[in-house]
Amino acid sequence: MPESVWQRTELRVLILAENGLTTLSPEIGRLDRLSTLDLGHNALAAVPDDLGDLSGLCDCLYLHDNRLTQLPQTLGRLTRLRYLNVGENPLDALPETIGGMTSLIELRAQHNRLTSLPESIGRLRNLRELWLRGNTIEHLPPSVAELQELRHLDLRENAVAEFPEPLAGLPRLRQIDLRSNRLSHLPDWLAQMPSLEKLDLRWNEIDPSSPVLTELERQGCVVFT
Repeated sequence: MPESVWQRTELRVLILAENGLTTLSPEIGRLDRLSTLDLGHNALAAVPDDLGDLSGLCDCLYLHDNRLTQLPQTLGRLTRLRYLNVGENPLDALPETIGGMTSLIELRAQHNRLTSLPESIGRLRNLRELWLRGNTIEHLPPSVAELQELRHLDLRENAVAEFPEPLAGLPRLRQIDLRSNRLSHLPDWLAQMPSLEKLDLRWNEIDPSSPVLTELERQGCVVFT
């Protein structure tokens, strides 16, 4: 990138997607008026800690489809950001500081190498959509029970063997996608989820005649087995 870009401190939107970028200058931290930053579809193996200095980011941060093996802990300072996409990277963990991103409404971390989520995820009290398809997650941390605004959860193509208990008390959760996991049993409390509208359990070992599923369908939930 030409160095002159980092002098444009008045910028509000910066789109650098699909440029074959392999490095990113720490000088990007000077652009503290940015509301949206798109770094998707590049070849970045790392991003500088200075991303945490972008205090104006309040709309979107795209880091998907790169070569990132970790994310800077400083991302937790982006307290105004509403949309974060870190999918399609070889990430094996999300930073524990992600819980500081308290304005997030949508978090996409699909097709990474995640085996778990940080306990701090429960601090994302405004989160409505969580996309985790194509990882190797076995369990959700207990703090997920604090995601009271969650509407959509995508756990397709993971390694979940037991229906995640932290979901039991989520009052607004409408759609759960658990296709292609390792489920063989469903808990009775599933039929008591107040807002569930769609449950996709295809490509698991679930008995479609399960009384729990019968009751969900009676209540109007669309169930796929």
